[in-house]
Amino acid sequence: MAGISLATAQAQLDAYVAAETAILSGQEYWIGSRRLKRADLAEVRAGITAWDQRVKTLSSSATGRGRSITLRPRF
Repeated sequence: MAGISLATAQAQLDAYVAAETAILSGQEYWIGSRRLKRADLAEVRAGITAWDQRVKTLSSSATGRGRSITLRPRF
C-alpha cells in the first residue's frame, strides 16, 4: 500500500459510506421523462469493500500485527 496512509484510507472509506447512505435515501431525480441516478450502488459497495480492506491492512501494519520476522539461531 505504498503512498496511501491510514488516514487517507479511512477518509476514503468514510466518503464511500456517506455515498451509500445518500444513495439509499433516494439519490435519484427526474428531468422530464428521464430518470437519473447520481451513483451506482453496486460500485459504491465495491469501493466500501476495497477501502475497508485497505484500512484493516494499514491498521494491522501500524500496530505491529501482521508482521513476520525471521529468527536465525546463533552458533
